[in-house]
Amino acid sequence: MGVGFWPHSVSRKVTVEAFIAAYTTRRYRLCYDGSLQDGIEKVALFGKDQGGTIVPTHAALQLESGEWTSKLGPFEDVRHAKVEDVSGPVYGSVICFLSRPRR
Repeated sequence: MGVGFWPHSVSRKVTVEAFIAAYTTRRYRLCYDGSLQDGIEKVALFGKDQGGTIVPTHAALQLESGEWTSKLGPFEDVRHAKVEDVSGPVYGSVICFLSRPRR
């Protein structure tokens, strides 16, 4: 898995549980939705069904404006108005949201 950062204490398996565990090491916690909340930073984790198992594929970060930003492969980050704007055959759909106080 070619990642730039991965916590040493978290399994490197490509599972929803491992990705959530990795985000929790950065003070994120599961939350209910991607609605904009003052002082709160949110991440949407995307996944696809592969043989009956949901596999994480992508994450989008919510900006203070309420827009979202995504890194699409090796290309530049893109902004999108709705989190679902990058849903589809490549990244699948949002499987959960995580949040933490905005720095």
